[in-house]
Amino acid sequence: MSEQDHLAQVRQRIDDLDQQIQDLLNARAAAAQEVAHIKLATDPNAVFYRPEREAQVLRAVKERNQGPLGDEAVARLFREIMSECLALELPLKVGFLGPEGTFTQAAALKHFGHAVTSVPMAAISDVFQEVESGSCHYGVVPVENSSEGVVSHTLDMFLNSPLKICGEVTLRIHHNLLATSGDLDKIKVVYSHQQSLAQCRGWLDRNLPSVELIPVGSNAEAARRACENADSAAIASAMAAELYGLQVVVPNIEDEPDNTTRFLVIGQQAVPPSGDDKTSLLLSTRNESGGLYRLLSPLAEHGISMTRIESRPSRRGNWDYVFFIDINGHRDDPQLAPALTALKRQAGMFKELGSYPRAVL
Repeated sequence: MSEQDHLAQVRQRIDDLDQQIQDLLNARAAAAQEVAHIKLATDPNAVFYRPEREAQVLRAVKERNQGPLGDEAVARLFREIMSECLALELPLKVGFLGPEGTFTQAAALKHFGHAVTSVPMAAISDVFQEVESGSCHYGVVPVENSSEGVVSHTLDMFLNSPLKICGEVTLRIHHNLLATSGDLDKIKVVYSHQQSLAQCRGWLDRNLPSVELIPVGSNAEAARRACENADSAAIASAMAAELYGLQVVVPNIEDEPDNTTRFLVIGQQAVPPSGDDKTSLLLSTRNESGGLYRLLSPLAEHGISMTRIESRPSRRGNWDYVFFIDINGHRDDPQLAPALTALKRQAGMFKELGSYPRAVL
């Protein structure tokens, strides 16, 4: 067989596989529609988005993957398939900290897929308000960065909000220098969010030591300004470059190559166990010697691992603090449930912010 004949054979096999894939995708979509009909027949207010179910599907996809595509690549493909199928049942509106082109929007699309309607909000408080009012089904907000620490405004919103944490997203943050032209020598001003400027400080000091650094409200806003001035640049995402017609002059200028931001998905529903979950709590204790030790002792007594703790002013009085903690497990787990009962007795304030699947992608 000649090389051309062999190539034609392989291409025909690809065409046949494409037809099978397309048939199976439509069969899956039809099954999703059938699920919707069954749910609506028994409950007109049925919940279609199930975070625990989607997490289980994506974990199974990664576990059974045999290559040559990588686990993450296959999971991303299935994420989009599930997004499109869910849109046939109920198109989701997801609020995010805007404007368009921010890393928060990228996190929302990573978690929900591109079939959702992503709605930009001017502030974190606006995201909470829109979800609380029902104008958006869910919201996505940043909560911590691996190099710059916690996003205090997000934590403070949970003090009075009835919303639950329904999921989490982790996103590797790659900062790019964007401009209308590719000439570094022409750049006199660099716009970016204050945190991004801090995360790229070393690169800026080495490569653009004399330029003026101007903090703005978001990296997307920085990109918008940069596209209007030939002698300016922005530090922003590749998505922002595409949205605002800018060139990526230098990619990945962040000082820490493992720079990662964690985002929370907020909504009104409690999430059932997925098999690999976290629980977030808001606690307070009396300001006295050994108070925090006694508050958290039920976790140690029941063998529960605490993965994060942050303190914030309670706003109820000077030097009065509350504690945000993340622990492994779901509140309904047999091991965790009695620990939470004991913790509730010990705490001055006890608020479950949500149990939710650990980030899969």
